[in-house]
Amino acid sequence: MAQLTTEQYDMLERAITDRRRIAVMRRGTEYVIVPSRLAVERGREAIQARHPGGNVMLFFIDELESLEVVK
Repeated sequence: MAQLTTEQYDMLERAITDRRRIAVMRRGTEYVIVPSRLAVERGREAIQARHPGGNVMLFFIDELESLEVVK
């Protein structure tokens, strides 16, 4: 997934605002995280998030295979 669609950006922004969990797939591993911000890091779009265990994680959008809101 090199770039998010408009619908995916809306979904991500709503998840950040509402502190809802999202599921992302990166390198064959699924992560269920709570996104806290969308930013540009080192010239690439990234999602800063917290894993339920408390770890802060950074996911570059161009490395993601999928993204969806957990209901």
